[in-house]
Amino acid sequence: MPAALSPTTHIPADSEHIAGRKSAISREDLLAAALKLIGPHRSVSTLSLREVAREAGIAPNSFYRQFRDMDELAVALIDLAGLSLQKIIDAARVRAAIDRSAVRGAVEAFMEQLRADDQLLHVLLREGTAGSDAFKHAVDRQLSFFEEELRISLIQINAAQGVTLREPALVAKAITRLVFAMGATAVDLPREKDPELVRQLTLMVRMIIAGSRTLAEEARSLRGQG
Repeated sequence: MPAALSPTTHIPADSEHIAGRKSAISREDLLAAALKLIGPHRSVSTLSLREVAREAGIAPNSFYRQFRDMDELAVALIDLAGLSLQKIIDAARVRAAIDRSAVRGAVEAFMEQLRADDQLLHVLLREGTAGSDAFKHAVDRQLSFFEEELRISLIQINAAQGVTLREPALVAKAITRLVFAMGATAVDLPREKDPELVRQLTLMVRMIIAGSRTLAEEARSLRGQG
């Protein structure tokens, strides 16, 4: 049996065995701790390593067992937030499959994810404008994935309706940037405003698609005249 510690026994300040600190920590634990700290109006770029370590219940030195620095943690958090984009895509496709408006279904799925308890979508909305270049590149990577998935869906939906789009990749980019800009505004608004935001966003997106269809038809007519 180990000897009892005397009142003068020195315990290192960074010991992982201090009461309240965990002896082991995972990347997921640190990401969860960072999510708790950033809140609705704080960027992950403002967090310090010590803050995250304290929230996770570990010594600061233990942080380096999972991440090189706070930049690496922030990029990992942004990549995790990309899962919220996949949820939006999946939900929109399900709603379209049951004969609901594909556009309105996608907008509703976006707003639902925006209000989700994990608030991962908030990370993408904030870090794309407030973070470092590394953060912004990580956000752009996630948005590019979303745009590509949206481009494919737009082509499929319009082809099923017998129509084509002018530059569908640009249409997908315009819709994505519009929705995210509106989402950044919606974060600070009460949930009671969501139905009106959904209505406005749905109409805006339909206008973009209608314009693209018109331009495609005009281009086809000009080719026919030639």
